[in-house]
Amino acid sequence: MAGPPASLSARDVGSFAYLSVKDRSPQILTKAIDTLHRHKSEFFEKHGEKGLEAEKKAISLLSKLRNELQTDKPIVPLVEKFVDTDIWNQYLEYQQSLLNESDGKPRWFLSPWLFVECYMYRRIHEAIIQSPPIDDFDIFKELKDQNFFESQESIIALCTHLQELRKTIEDLDENQLKNEFFKVLQISLWGNKCDLSLSGGEHISQKTNIMNSLEDLKPFILVNDMDRLWSLLSNCKKTREKESVTRVDIVLDNSGFELITDLVLADFLLSSKLATKIHFYGKTIPWFVSDTTLHDFNWIIKQLKHSNNKWVSQCGVDWEDHVKTGRWVYLDHIFWTLPHEFSAMSQVAPDLHAALQKAHLIFFKGDLNYRKLTGDRRWEFTVPFHEALSGFHPAPLCSIRTLKAEVQVGLQPGQGEQLTASEPNWLTAGKYGVFQFDGPL
Repeated sequence: MAGPPASLSARDVGSFAYLSVKDRSPQILTKAIDTLHRHKSEFFEKHGEKGLEAEKKAISLLSKLRNELQTDKPIVPLVEKFVDTDIWNQYLEYQQSLLNESDGKPRWFLSPWLFVECYMYRRIHEAIIQSPPIDDFDIFKELKDQNFFESQESIIALCTHLQELRKTIEDLDENQLKNEFFKVLQISLWGNKCDLSLSGGEHISQKTNIMNSLEDLKPFILVNDMDRLWSLLSNCKKTREKESVTRVDIVLDNSGFELITDLVLADFLLSSKLATKIHFYGKTIPWFVSDTTLHDFNWIIKQLKHSNNKWVSQCGVDWEDHVKTGRWVYLDHIFWTLPHEFSAMSQVAPDLHAALQKAHLIFFKGDLNYRKLTGDRRWEFTVPFHEALSGFHPAPLCSIRTLKAEVQVGLQPGQGEQLTASEPNWLTAGKYGVFQFDGPL
C-alpha cells in the first residue's frame, strides 16, 4: 500500500504555501514588531527602563526571525526552556531525519508548510518569553479585540436571534428544531471567514448580518454532512437517560466574531437538549494571530455581559453561568500548538486523545485544524475524509471549515477540477465551506 502523499510546501513556487512563506509570514512578523514598538510607552509606564529594554530585545529577536525566514536560513532549535521546548526540538530532529543528505538542515522554503508556519508562531512566543518583564504580552490581542468591536452589529443580530429562539425552543417540533440546528451550524461555518492570519493581520470583521445570507451561501458548501450530525445528536437525545451526559467538544479556531458564532452553537446545543455538556479547546499561547486563548474566551463573555444591548448582555450572563455551573468547560493543551498532525496525537499526547474519546461528537473549527486532520498533504480531491485522517478517529468528528489552504478531500469526482477551471483560487479564498463528518453511519 502506498504511503500518504507529500506535504504541502513552499518548494512549489507559486503555490499558496510558497506565497504564504514568502509574503504573508514576513508581513505578520513586521506587524508584530510594529505592535511592540507602539506599546513602548505602556511598557515604560508599567516596568520603567526594564520594560524598554525588554521591548528592544523582543523586537531584535523578531527581526532576526524575519531575516532567517526571508533568507531561507536553516531552522534552528528553540532555546528558551518552556513546557513544550523538548517536544519541538525532537520534532525538528525528526524533520531533519526525513531529508536527503544533500538537503542538509530543514529550511523555511523546503520543509512542510504546516511545520514552518507553526514554528514561526512558536518562535514569536519564544521572543516574548525571552523578554521579561513583558513576557506575558499577547502580541495579537489588539487585533483580536478590534475584530470583536468592529463586528458589533452582527453580534447584536446573532444574540437577539438566539435569545428569541430560546423562548420558543421547547415548542418546536422535530423538523423545526432540525432547521434551527442547521442555521446555527451554518452561522458557525461562515463565522470562520474572520481569520486574521489569512489576511496577514489586516482587519477582517463581520459587518453584515450573517443571518440574512445563509440561503445565498448554501451553494458554497461543498461537502454538507449536516444531516449526519443531526442524526447522531438527535439519536443521543432520544436514547439518553435522565442522568446520562451527551458531551460535544468544540476545538476552537479564531477569537472575536467567530468565537461568538461557536458560543451561539454551544448554547443552542444545550437549550435544545441535543447536548448536556460542552468542552471547548483553545490555545495555551497566542497562535496564528487570531486563535482563541483562555484570556480571549473569558474576555469576550465579560464584554458581552457588560453590553448596553439587553440581548447581548443576556448572552454574556447566560454563558458566564454555563461556565460557573460546569455545563461549559474551557480546556487547553500544548498539543494544539505543536506542529504534529492529529494522527500523531495518541503517541504525542495520549492524555488528550483519551479525553477526546469520551466525547459523543467533536467539532474541529477552521482551516488549521483541517490541515492537521488531513496532515496538510497533496491529497487527491476524491480521497475519502476517513482515509485522509490516517487513523485519527477518537470519536465521531466533524470539520467545520471555510477553505483557506490547498488541501481538500472527500469531493465528488470532477468537483475539484470544475472549481479549478472556473475559480483558480477556490481552495484559498475562504469563499467555500464544508461540514465534513467522520463516524458511524
